[in-house]
Amino acid sequence: MTAAPTMTDQEAANLEATKRYFIRGDAGRPDTFDLFTDDVQIYFPKFGVTHGKDGFRELATGLLGSVSAIAHDLSTFSYVVTGDTVVVEGTTYGTGAENRTWRGGQSPGGRFCSVFKFRDGLIARMHIYLDPDYVSQDSARFLWGLERSW
Repeated sequence: MTAAPTMTDQEAANLEATKRYFIRGDAGRPDTFDLFTDDVQIYFPKFGVTHGKDGFRELATGLLGSVSAIAHDLSTFSYVVTGDTVVVEGTTYGTGAENRTWRGGQSPGGRFCSVFKFRDGLIARMHIYLDPDYVSQDSARFLWGLERSW
């Protein structure tokens, strides 16, 4: 059996910065922006690509305006760290419009994967992959129905 490779100091720092992003973001802390480069590139489905901290603010404002509450279940996170890249797979939970709730792994919405690229210890690129239909309002696109294991 081969031992798992150990992370470099920079990879460990990138992983810790990624964890801080989720903790600070969920707490609504303004110092979340300190984790990004000034020219950070952000991608989010149905939003597209934006650049800079102001672009991230625009994304966050729109997202938070569409839900009553959202948080990440940090205990479900899986990480892959290699070089300047950290990939995170996990779940979210929250409440959307009309007080409808979701919990990743128990409802159709709420699973995500995010890819972070770092430059000089800061997040330079963050692409988020998920279905932003958290509370399954677009039921016509559930081609195999809603009665599945999530």
